[in-house]
Amino acid sequence: MRKSLLLLVPVLLSACSWGITLDDAARNVRTAWSGDVSGCRDLGKVTVSVMDHVGPVDRNSITVRDELEVLARNQAAQMHADTIKPLAEPADGSQPWGAYQCGTRQINTARPPNAPAHTGSVPGSTQTFPVHGG
Repeated sequence: MRKSLLLLVPVLLSACSWGITLDDAARNVRTAWSGDVSGCRDLGKVTVSVMDHVGPVDRNSITVRDELEVLARNQAAQMHADTIKPLAEPADGSQPWGAYQCGTRQINTARPPNAPAHTGSVPGSTQTFPVHGG
């Protein structure tokens, strides 16, 4: 009985991200991590949330961040926005995002050095690792 409970915990934790997928309309929504959106039209704010823990177990913070971004892009697409920008760091599984209409303006979409890289949970994204030669 105890062994089956131990095997069940990882299965339950892995199920947390099921169902959070990027909508087709949201594929064109950019994330301006550190870009200047002052020249864009502000369409409003969206606050998205996911479970950041299951019972007493904290979920992986990178996975939580990725899921928050996916949900924010989905919400922004419904508002006809083409760009989102985080307004604050995630807290307790929730994060506010600004939704903007920037058109073809050049926006810096590079993640700042302190932001974790994607884990690949967003279709079409990749994960990179630094290579240390020796």
